[in-house]
Amino acid sequence: MIFASFEFLFLFLPVFFAVYFLTPFRWRNWPILILSWAFYAWWRVDFLALLVAVTVFTFLVALRVDGARHRGAWLAFGVAGNLAVLAYFKYANFGVETFNALGWGTIRWAEIVLPIGLSFYVLQSVSYLVDVYRRDVPVSRSFVNYAAYKAIFAQLIAGPIVRYAEIEQELKSREHSLVLFGAGARRFMAGFAMKVVIADTLAPLVDAAFALPAPSGGDAWVAALAYTLQLFFDFAGYSAMAVGLAMMMGFHFPQNFANPYLSTSIQEFWQRWHMTLSRFLRDYLYVPLGGNRRGAVRTYLNLLATMVIGGFWHGASWAFIIWGCWHGALLALHRLWSRGGHALPAALGLPLTFLAVLLGWVVFRAPDLGTAWRLYAAMAGGHGWGISDGLAWQILPEQWWVLALGLVLCALPGFGAWLPWQRDPQAIRGMWRLGWQVGPSVAFVLALVLLYSRAAVPFLYFQF
Repeated sequence: MIFASFEFLFLFLPVFFAVYFLTPFRWRNWPILILSWAFYAWWRVDFLALLVAVTVFTFLVALRVDGARHRGAWLAFGVAGNLAVLAYFKYANFGVETFNALGWGTIRWAEIVLPIGLSFYVLQSVSYLVDVYRRDVPVSRSFVNYAAYKAIFAQLIAGPIVRYAEIEQELKSREHSLVLFGAGARRFMAGFAMKVVIADTLAPLVDAAFALPAPSGGDAWVAALAYTLQLFFDFAGYSAMAVGLAMMMGFHFPQNFANPYLSTSIQEFWQRWHMTLSRFLRDYLYVPLGGNRRGAVRTYLNLLATMVIGGFWHGASWAFIIWGCWHGALLALHRLWSRGGHALPAALGLPLTFLAVLLGWVVFRAPDLGTAWRLYAAMAGGHGWGISDGLAWQILPEQWWVLALGLVLCALPGFGAWLPWQRDPQAIRGMWRLGWQVGPSVAFVLALVLLYSRAAVPFLYFQF
């Protein structure tokens, strides 16, 4: 079951909110927990057993981290236990394949299925244990509250990565109002439209372009641009839906995207893209490695190591490691450039940053390194610049329109105060205010029509 499906919209969601709001407030974490577990079990019940086991393990270890004599040892045990689960399910296949490919021997191995959402809820566990150890947040002595935090269906599968400290008080007491519920519903509808209208429309084009055996330059650039937009509208759409659902329940989740394709430097891009992961990598990896406190060379190495690990977190393949190296090197070069007192004007920094990010997405999306190299060679002009017949017949007219629409929507926030809807919504009057209120509903209805006419497409970040 995914958010962009009729089962979720017209079965799960009405049942959830009916049960939730009919339950007295002091017990409302119970329906969150039970129905979120049911939502997760829709895929596989044994995956639910793993989620529950990780939740119980982390809850009990955190109590020891808070009160035991050897707090550091308990922290290490808890973090190691969570990372061991992640390593087994996410990286064992990669390790065995790499070992066998090196010719050192042959290990017989039954491929392990990656439990959906594992990467996200393991990171939550690690952040909770570390925050309890640092005394940044009080340990939860209510298993229901902690388990509900882990299981909230809005963010369980693909984030945003919500830290316990960010909703600790709301787990105990939170506001419920028609205004907040309505604002959450608008956020959800906007995210739903981003996913279905733009990302899902571009998905067949991206799949076809990346599958070409000998792409032309035009094919490769269309593939890279279409995936750049597909990934953003898919993941930012999911995050908007997650934040909206949380608001409807009375929670305030952190924002996960802030117009990242308008960044004028690679550092700014990572301050705007998947911001909850960026903050996690900064606070729990980059800073503990020494951050920028141990000299310039060590800072560059820490940036590179952080991004390589961040890339490997996305998936167990050399492609993700290369993608992490690419961004780590770019961050190190940007820091070196900035230390010299240099700065690019926005008119130059924005297109260069967008190009650097787009080039990185090619290896991120490609099914294997061979495909990535073919696309890079084509982008350099190795096979001509036109759209090949192999791709041209697969491109539908509406995909060209949606590609243009995606670019326009990404660029519009850059006009800032020139746009009435960029101002405070409460200050908007007349037709602009009506559009602000009605626009998400119209887009949502259009998305429903499109969803009815084609199969639901899973979110891209579900695979991570």
